[in-house]
Amino acid sequence: MAPSFDLWAKGSHKGTPVVVKMENPNWSMFELEGPSEDDFLVGNTPTGSREKARGKNAKQLTWVLLLKAHRAAGCLTSIGSAFFSLGSAIRLRVASGRTDADSTSSNENKTVKTRFYNCIKVFLWLSLLLLGFEIAAYFKGWHFDAPKLQLQYVFTSPYGVRDVFDWVYTRWVLIRVEYLAPPLQFLSNFCIVLFLIQSLDRLILCLGCFWIRLKKIKPIPKQDAVADLESGENGFFPMVLVQIPMCNEKEVYQQSIGAVCNLDWPKSKILIQILDDSDDPTTQLLIKEEVHKWQQEGANIVYRHRIIRDGYKAGNLKSAMGCSYVKDCEFVAIFDADFQPTPDFLKRTVPHFKDNEDVGLVQARWSFVNKDENLLTRLQNINLAFHFEVEQQVNGIFLNFFGFNGTAGVWRIKALEESGGWLERTTVEDMDIAVRAHLKGWKFVFLNDVECQCEVPESYEAYRKQQHRWHSGPMQLFRLCLPDIIRAKISVWKKFNLIFLFFLLRKLILPFYSFTLFCIILPMTMFIPEAELPAWVVCYIPATMSFLNILPAPKSFPFIVPYLLFENTMSVTKFNAMISGLFQLGSAYEWVVTKKSGRSSEGDLVSLVEKKPKHHRVGSEPNLEEMKADLQQEQEQKARKKKHNRIYTKELSLAFLLLTASARSLLSAQGIHFYFLLFQGISFLLVGLDLIGEQVL
Repeated sequence: MAPSFDLWAKGSHKGTPVVVKMENPNWSMFELEGPSEDDFLVGNTPTGSREKARGKNAKQLTWVLLLKAHRAAGCLTSIGSAFFSLGSAIRLRVASGRTDADSTSSNENKTVKTRFYNCIKVFLWLSLLLLGFEIAAYFKGWHFDAPKLQLQYVFTSPYGVRDVFDWVYTRWVLIRVEYLAPPLQFLSNFCIVLFLIQSLDRLILCLGCFWIRLKKIKPIPKQDAVADLESGENGFFPMVLVQIPMCNEKEVYQQSIGAVCNLDWPKSKILIQILDDSDDPTTQLLIKEEVHKWQQEGANIVYRHRIIRDGYKAGNLKSAMGCSYVKDCEFVAIFDADFQPTPDFLKRTVPHFKDNEDVGLVQARWSFVNKDENLLTRLQNINLAFHFEVEQQVNGIFLNFFGFNGTAGVWRIKALEESGGWLERTTVEDMDIAVRAHLKGWKFVFLNDVECQCEVPESYEAYRKQQHRWHSGPMQLFRLCLPDIIRAKISVWKKFNLIFLFFLLRKLILPFYSFTLFCIILPMTMFIPEAELPAWVVCYIPATMSFLNILPAPKSFPFIVPYLLFENTMSVTKFNAMISGLFQLGSAYEWVVTKKSGRSSEGDLVSLVEKKPKHHRVGSEPNLEEMKADLQQEQEQKARKKKHNRIYTKELSLAFLLLTASARSLLSAQGIHFYFLLFQGISFLLVGLDLIGEQVL
């Protein structure tokens, strides 16, 4: 135990007794009692005692000040050490990381890719120049009340008594007032109007979801459509084709094939197609062996591999629908390679087609086995929970139309054929077929209570590429479908819903104002304070919208602030993708298969173990074991490989732009704007350094 000194413990004393503990390397101090009233009664105290008390108080005060100074120095040292460690980590991250410019894509135009980045760099360097200019003006006496500029000082003071800097700054202020502030204010007002319209749309969707919950509205199939599978007499068991398109996804193929082979449906009424577009021979052999095992178990399953892999997923599905045996099927269920439908999936979806000849699609919602894996997966869960619980459910109940999610859905094959089938013209073939089917008059049913488990991307690199495809494809489709929507024989309301709400508001306007308003206009108003953004635009409405977005996932409420910041951070990727799709730039046609980790829920693993095939072909066992050994060795080699971080230049540039603007806002004492810019800049910095989500190999 460290020694302790009890000062002035002998005899009666007045003042503030202090116990000082010397615990190497720090000091700690405890105040025992405060001064008594006698310490302030100077007249009744003898002169000697009074002088002695003053000496004791002076010594105590000296000790207190020294200890507090030592503690402050220790705090500063700790903060400095933390910043030094952070700086070292950033330096190592930048040195060892790979920039997004290092990724190569045959479909991507490098000139187009760097043009957007160069525009951001121009804003960054301009903001740094203006920040230095504003700091110099601040110390020269140009103090403004946020954000109003005292122009009286500019016009009343004679220029002759000023130095060159004052004259230059005066000219800059006049240029701001006359030429820069009006167009910037007009653009900000325009974006605010778009922001309010989009917020109103989101509020209406939330009210619709609340009404559905209040009235307990849900699609209900016909009573005679659901019958006991064992009776097999009165049940509604049409022929169903199940398709699993996949491409080099050896992490998840066993889970998805096992799940669809365990679907509770008459064996004679189901046909499973494994549509393998893999170009890796090892993956092809593994999938073939898995299909053969289930064939030995009695599953009606076939393996298809394309030699010419045109059209990505749409081309794969189109090729499979051309098989001769498909004409015997009435419905087709589609699952991506990482989806694991429950055994009763078909029993809960197919009955909705019974006696509803105008229903073309039944869509189930997704659930995620890895939603709690890291911060990135938690934030994705918030977004997707709102998408299914609110957007898809409300549009399905009130409009009978929503965008097909590409998987976990059952189509009436007749609806696919009448709508023109799968087309390879965009990277969102699911949305394409949904729009064309809606124009033909087909209705859609969304089942919020039927879930299909899958994965969300765990690395920012995979999530970023996925979002780029999801936001560039709709703009490609909008250009192609607009004439068909205008000429379609549907009601004016349906045309308005498709053009304005479905495409323009939710696919174009949302990424446009998110990026322009919060990443460009807001920091620029710090350097041009004559153009204003109200606090309710910066803080209150975004916070309210984030609160509404997080309602379908109430367990995610602790992440509401990171969610708000991350959504604005992702706006740069979504805006870039939207522009690429709208103007048909090179990156709009880029398709990258989302990286899977192969995670399964405990229940799925138990189910697959219980139903593990018992009989295998003897001749295939050595080959299978050999391939599994090779696969395990390959996975071990990957595990030994050092993971790296990718440096995202656009996000880093915007981070420094926002942090620079936050420093400028301090000069105008704009509290809410400063905190928003500061935390948003830090968010961009973390994403730009790839500090969110898993690293990539």
